[in-house]
Amino acid sequence: MSKVYVIHENPQWLPPLAEAFDRIGLPWAELDLSRGTFDLSQPPPEGVFYNRMSASSHTRGHRYAAELTAGVLAWLVRHGRRVVNGPAALDLEISKARQYAALEGAGLRIPRTVMVQDDADAVIEAARRHFAPGPLILKPNRGGKGLGVRLFASVEALAAHLVDAPADEAPVDGIWLLQDYVRAPRPVITRAEFVGGRFVYAVEVDTTAGFELCPADACATGDAFCPVGAAPAQATPRFAILPDGIEPELKARLEGFLAQSGIDVAGIEFIRDTEGRVLVYDVNTNTNYNPGAEEAAGVAGTPHSGPGALAAFLAAELGKTQRHAA
Repeated sequence: MSKVYVIHENPQWLPPLAEAFDRIGLPWAELDLSRGTFDLSQPPPEGVFYNRMSASSHTRGHRYAAELTAGVLAWLVRHGRRVVNGPAALDLEISKARQYAALEGAGLRIPRTVMVQDDADAVIEAARRHFAPGPLILKPNRGGKGLGVRLFASVEALAAHLVDAPADEAPVDGIWLLQDYVRAPRPVITRAEFVGGRFVYAVEVDTTAGFELCPADACATGDAFCPVGAAPAQATPRFAILPDGIEPELKARLEGFLAQSGIDVAGIEFIRDTEGRVLVYDVNTNTNYNPGAEEAAGVAGTPHSGPGALAAFLAAELGKTQRHAA
C-alpha cells in the first residue's frame, strides 16, 4: 500500500507528527537514514517521501546521514517519487552560506556575514577587519538548533575563545561564519512556520536564555549561550504564537522564497533591528513545533497546529500520487 515515508535520523522528534498522522488515519512509516543500505538498481516503494534530515545530525553521532540522504533523494527523484523537501531543500539545510545566497536572491535582507575557512588565525583576522570592535556572532556554516552559535562582546573575546577552543568545536564542514550582532528593541526573534509553502503561524521566541532556539520538547539546551548583558531567567513562556501573525507583504516574500528554493516545509527565523528592518538569518527545513505554544494558542491537536497542517498536506500529496497511479 502506498504511504508517506518520513526520512529522518532522530526518532525523538517524531511523536508529535506520529500523533497527528494517526489522528487522521494517514498511512506512514519511518525511513531512518542514520545509516542504511539501498539497492539503486531497484525502484523505491510507491508513496510520498517527506525529508526531515537535519543539519545537526552529526551532533548525534550521524556524521554522514545528510550525505546518505542526498543519495537517497537523488534515487527517489530519478524514479519520479514525490519528495517533500527534496534535494534543493537539503542543500540549503546543510549550508547557511547557501541559504543566505538564496534569501538575498529572493530579495530578503540578511545580517552582514563573512565566511572563513576553519583556521583560528584567519577567523580572528577577518573579525578584526570586518567587525571590530564588536559585538559579533560566530556560528558554524552547518549547524542546526542554534548549536555552536556564540555572541562575543568584542573581537578580543572571540580571539581568546578560539585560542583555547577544543578541537571538537570545529565546524563539521570546515567553515565558520562571522556575523553582525543585530540589536533589536526587544530580545526576541520570530519564527514563521510554513507547510506546503504556505504560512501557518508565527512564533515569537525570547532569546535571553541563548541562541539554541529549537522549539521541540526533545531538544537539549546545554549549548545555549547567554547574550551580552542578558539575564537567563524566564518569567514568561519562551515560545508564544503571535495571534496576528506577520504582515502580508513579508508573508508573501517568504512564501516566494520557499517556492523559488524548492522548499515545501520550513521554519524561517528573522529578527527586527532598531529601525524596524527585517533580517532573515536561518531556514529550518526539518522544522519542529512547540507544544506549549500551540496549547496556549488553542491550536494543539487541530489542523491549525504545525503537526496538523503537516498531516493534512502530506495526506493531500499522497492522494495526488494515488490518483496519478490509478
